[in-house]
Amino acid sequence: MTKKTGPSLDWCEVRLSEDENWWVSEISDKENWDIEDLGIIDPKQFLYINELLDSMNEFGLDSQIVDDAFFTFEIKEELKGGKIKLERVRDSLLKAEDLLFALPDVLDEEKGPYADFLNHISQIRVTMLNDLVDFSESYTQDEMEEVLSEKQNNDFLEGKRSHFSDEIISILEFVPEGYALDDDIKDEDGENKDDDYSDIEEELVEVSDKEEKLLPNEDLKWEEDEEKEEEATPYEGGAPDEEN
Repeated sequence: MTKKTGPSLDWCEVRLSEDENWWVSEISDKENWDIEDLGIIDPKQFLYINELLDSMNEFGLDSQIVDDAFFTFEIKEELKGGKIKLERVRDSLLKAEDLLFALPDVLDEEKGPYADFLNHISQIRVTMLNDLVDFSESYTQDEMEEVLSEKQNNDFLEGKRSHFSDEIISILEFVPEGYALDDDIKDEDGENKDDDYSDIEEELVEVSDKEEKLLPNEDLKWEEDEEKEEEATPYEGGAPDEEN
């Protein structure tokens, strides 16, 4: 695994907004990063994203492309004003033993690792749709991207900030209007079979038992002294192992 490198990208400070997403408020590499509306994916969001990515393995998901698309950070300390400081780590996002924040590598928005990642999962999602849905004609990536682009433009016109987690999930969950995957079809009782995402919830419960103060929580605290570890240690456990 090639370790990620970046000029002076050693830390960032993030804040939790009312939309329950984390946004970068300051970053060590000011020369290469514009922090205006720069979001960062939190550990719980990535657990859900990774659950969706797992369903793509049989369709050719390349875990290296996923890993290369993100810079990884862990919590360093809590700051005043509800902010936290994250410290850069050179760990694989998919194989890390600890819960990590993920900052997409958008240094080159058009041809960079994150752009490659979005294109990769878009291709696979379209392949999945054509395999699982009986279209009269094969659905295309251009058609999907046109729908998602229109939605993104509408959100922009309504003053909604686009967060990386929303961008990724919109691709991973995409189904053309008027169609449904088997998992979305209602059972005889009129309830969606997988609306509760029970398998994902089990993982999130395991995580929250160990770091329930993490996200989002106004009482977000991290103990600074080792003798306080017995009271609560938000990040003492790692994310579930993933098969790639």
